[in-house]
Amino acid sequence: MCLLLGATGVGKTMLVKRLQKLSSRDGKDDLGDPPLTRPTVGTNLTDIVAQKKITIRELGGCMGPIWSSYYGNCHSLLFMVDASNPTQLSASCVQLLGLLSAEELAEASVLILFNKIDLPCYMTIEEMKSLIRLPDLIACAKQSITTVEISARKGTGLSDVLRWLQDTHRTNG
Repeated sequence: MCLLLGATGVGKTMLVKRLQKLSSRDGKDDLGDPPLTRPTVGTNLTDIVAQKKITIRELGGCMGPIWSSYYGNCHSLLFMVDASNPTQLSASCVQLLGLLSAEELAEASVLILFNKIDLPCYMTIEEMKSLIRLPDLIACAKQSITTVEISARKGTGLSDVLRWLQDTHRTNG
């Protein structure tokens, strides 16, 4: 099981819909127009077939206080950050620290997604890594942490996410 977490409005639902389409297109990069999405209230389960079936459980950002009740059986964690929203970054950092310190997630591989890089006001990856003190987080975390810049809307970086999911679930089951 893969958990997809992040604050409200960071683009989790768009990511899942785009990954599902990308995985069903045999590597063709043309994803067409972005799908319409609504804020997730509750949880969505989506299966992505990438060499094998990977189930992604997306939890709505508003469910942050009860995310921990979904940590069991989590092999990988996608944590999404809105790269165009600097005011939300500190709250996202606090959420990420909570996830990294959770005992149930100690064995999970973590992919931090810096989304919305297609917007003119996005922060660079260097700025975001500095603001959330990513090198310190990586040094202290038990988990393997990877980062990628993406645009779920445009499809930028999604093949890297799919490849990470394939590699992670090949070794973790």
